[in-house]
Amino acid sequence: MFTYQIIIEYVGTNFVGWQIQKNGTSIQETIQKILTKILKQKIVLHGSGRTDAGVHALGQSAHFVIKKTISNQFFFLNTINFFLNKKKISILKINKKNKNFHARYSAKKRIYKYIVINRIAPLSLDINKAWHIRSALNIELMKKAAKLLEGTKDFSTYRSSSCGAKSPVRTLEKISIEKKNDKIIILFTSKSFLQKQVRSMVGCLKFVGEKKWSLKFFRNSMVSKKRINCAPPAPAYGLYLKKIRY
Repeated sequence: MFTYQIIIEYVGTNFVGWQIQKNGTSIQETIQKILTKILKQKIVLHGSGRTDAGVHALGQSAHFVIKKTISNQFFFLNTINFFLNKKKISILKINKKNKNFHARYSAKKRIYKYIVINRIAPLSLDINKAWHIRSALNIELMKKAAKLLEGTKDFSTYRSSSCGAKSPVRTLEKISIEKKNDKIIILFTSKSFLQKQVRSMVGCLKFVGEKKWSLKFFRNSMVSKKRINCAPPAPAYGLYLKKIRY
């Protein structure tokens, strides 16, 4: 048996998310079906983590196990991308791994990117690919609030009620916020995240940037460990799974 990792880019707009679900088409299911067809054996695809409906990926990682080696990886990539092209999914790379590799459990860091377009004019190029916020945002205040989130903490405030994680404690290694013209890019780095944690934190940072919340109020919301004290989560379409590090 042979293990292969694939790096995947996708637009999540028309999918119910990464994971297979009964209520619509998922990215996992879409790729699995094509892999099964190409490799002529039943394929089970394991992702590095679930992305919600509408969330995109620049570098999702997944693996599968097959009976025979893929002798021509260039031909394999061309073939699978031919079938995936119209679905706005691309397989960027394929790597042969040892049998102990697991896309989810071997991951050491996950990096998510959130994109905000901060301007009055409506979006044309970035519709469904960024959060359009018309009100002016104070980036320096947002950076100060982001620093309060870094470290090992109980992130219950930002945890979805449907989250299945055993513990709300996570170590958020770093948050960076950069603004160039009207585009704001927020990067989050951690070994793992709770369900809707990133979007919930972005929603709270927005309130700070709009000066609806003071830094003290933001901190009190965080340490309360109560979901009811969280701002409305940022929309899914501004979120990207950027990279998985092993």
